[in-house]
Amino acid sequence: MKKLIFTIVAMLTFAVGTMKAQLPAITLKTMDGKTVRTDTLSNNGKPFIIDFFATWCKPCNRELKAIQEVYEEWQEETGVKLIAVSIDQAQNINKVKPLVDSYGWEYEVLLDPNSDFKRALGIQMIPYVLIVDGKGNIVYKHNGYTEGAEQELIEKVRELVGK
Repeated sequence: MKKLIFTIVAMLTFAVGTMKAQLPAITLKTMDGKTVRTDTLSNNGKPFIIDFFATWCKPCNRELKAIQEVYEEWQEETGVKLIAVSIDQAQNINKVKPLVDSYGWEYEVLLDPNSDFKRALGIQMIPYVLIVDGKGNIVYKHNGYTEGAEQELIEKVRELVGK
């Protein structure tokens, strides 16, 4: 009996260790009010970046601004896309579109006013970035932003697409 229990525990430990984290199923809205389920986010089999931000978060805005400067090149080289997820609360949600427009961000922007998506992923602080591979597996996580950190992001994406 002990051997059987040990074997089951060992198999479960191995199975859990080899599973990749997937995106949870949370319903968010786009800036124009369309509904999006987070477990269906994709980029036609290519990697994508999810960047959690808020209008009041200076490091978040610096990070997204720095990525915007090289985003077109990243897309041409790797096909990566970025999905920016605002965690601004409902009373501040009307500040998101003006901020996005003022910076000229070409990202897909989703609204998470109750932080449901953020909480489901166990995220404590922003900015927080995830890279999701072409199969929907979360393969990289990073929180905080320092100047130049976007280079690490594109390097991880290049590894995924074999460049």
